[in-house]
Amino acid sequence: MVDLIVIGAGPAGLTAALYALRAGKTVTVLEKGVFGGQMTYSPKLENYPGFLEISGNELADKMMEQVLSHGAELEMETVTALETVGETKKVITENGHFEAKAVIIATGAAHRHLGVEGEEALIGNGISFCAVCDGDFYKGQPVAVIGGGNSALQEALLLSKTSSRVIIVQNLSVLTGEQTSVDKVLATDNIEVIFNSVVTGFEADTALKGVKIKNTENGEEQIIPCEGVFVAIGLIPDTAPFRDVIELDSYGYVKADESCLTNIPGVFTAGDCRTKAIRQISTAISDGAAAALAACKYIG
Repeated sequence: MVDLIVIGAGPAGLTAALYALRAGKTVTVLEKGVFGGQMTYSPKLENYPGFLEISGNELADKMMEQVLSHGAELEMETVTALETVGETKKVITENGHFEAKAVIIATGAAHRHLGVEGEEALIGNGISFCAVCDGDFYKGQPVAVIGGGNSALQEALLLSKTSSRVIIVQNLSVLTGEQTSVDKVLATDNIEVIFNSVVTGFEADTALKGVKIKNTENGEEQIIPCEGVFVAIGLIPDTAPFRDVIELDSYGYVKADESCLTNIPGVFTAGDCRTKAIRQISTAISDGAAAALAACKYIG
């Protein structure tokens, strides 16, 4: 039995662990994938306060070193369920279970991938999921945005300020974002929209050179020359193990505001897996601090 179990070792989970440890609590962090979470896939971060430039891996290593120096236990475990037995929280994993007085769910959300050949190899080397994070790498260059919802339109508008040309590839005959965003996109000179088309592959040698698309109505194929591709077709929150215990919204995100409280006493949430408007490393860290302080108050 420990005071706190943090599920997920991304920036939200590691920050939560740090705050709880500094408050004198015993903490176990469970992570099924990569310690540091999705930020480890970012080769260069230029919008994280305190650093002109730092890689996601380097930042993750610094956070890991910090929580380990304060006595955190880090375990590679895949969580399969969460049970509440009185005041005890039992976290079930593939290899057994852990018990704590409180739990923070910081499992994050994964960007939905296109699932086409060559995509995985180009992630971080031409394919991105965040214009705020990576848009500046393509100043003066042509880029493509895949998707037609609000996220895709916002990405395109942001990229249009720095990139020479932005091509939106939408699989439907209309853009599905809010009308105000649609109007702005259609009125922006260097944004072009290609409708009824899907991505079938990529042109690349040592770096991305273009994206292959196919028209779903007439079958015509073409290659769009571009230096970067921004995939904006949605997120998948990693909350399946908790759906029978805590309240989720219709998209699978944990229902909680900036207080990071769930509907179950002693169970908190932080980071990209919770309902929120902005998903960035900085907002994940904010959540981690808030969730940890709330958890420490609950533990007493």
